[in-house]
Amino acid sequence: MVLAGAFLVAGGVLYMLWEALGRRELSAPRAADSARPAENGSRQTIEPQHQGLAFLGLARNWPAVAMMAGGAALLLFGAV
Repeated sequence: MVLAGAFLVAGGVLYMLWEALGRRELSAPRAADSARPAENGSRQTIEPQHQGLAFLGLARNWPAVAMMAGGAALLLFGAV
């Protein structure tokens, strides 16, 4: 039971990571950014511009939160 809980918690974390990184292409600059000259003499990077914290929202990550909550419950009750 404890092992299943640990797998659920780890799976939830990996799912959140996949959702945060899987929706956006990080290595290709957007077309609007490539036409505009770089500000302050800096080079273009692969980091997304103004991503914000929307990728942490509950609407996209509720399956991961449910997996982690279920795994935490199994870890707590499995230890007893």
